[in-house]
Amino acid sequence: MSLDWYVVRVATNREDSVREKLVQRIKADSLEHRIPQILVPVERFTEVKNGKKKVVSRKIYPGYLMLQADLGQPGSDDKEDQSVWFALHETQGFGDFVGGGEEPTPMTPDEVDGILSRMSDSEEAPRMAVKIKRGDLVRITEGPFEGFDGSVEEVDDSKGVLSIAVTIFGRNTNVEIDHWQVEAV
Repeated sequence: MSLDWYVVRVATNREDSVREKLVQRIKADSLEHRIPQILVPVERFTEVKNGKKKVVSRKIYPGYLMLQADLGQPGSDDKEDQSVWFALHETQGFGDFVGGGEEPTPMTPDEVDGILSRMSDSEEAPRMAVKIKRGDLVRITEGPFEGFDGSVEEVDDSKGVLSIAVTIFGRNTNVEIDHWQVEAV
């Protein structure tokens, strides 16, 4: 038995519901040993809205699922192989495998490791969602420098802090501001 990871197309914004339908179908058909995992690849971010921090999940690849499976051989006479293919393809919302004609192409171990580590890293320490990049012109909306305009010199994604060059008393000065305390000009 060879378990490989595959990518499957599904309708965008229906990834979670298709995943649930697949899980139910696999349990009902007792195929958990052939399809042990079905994932919606997501990353977690910390956003600030109305002055409150909250952690949100964003899909890494909208419209796609990852599944770990032993698909057997397409067109095989083996009854269990046929059950696996039937369970997948007859589940409402299941599209098709990425990269496959007759036989789906499994993901490489490096691709799988990259996606799984990206998911686990963001689970342990969600990144700050900073939408402003270096060189943007911004206006400071809160704090002691409220009302000043400046240019973003550095962005620290991990802390959500921006280094902004503002002109104070005719001199350029760098100040560090949290990303939610500015707006694009």
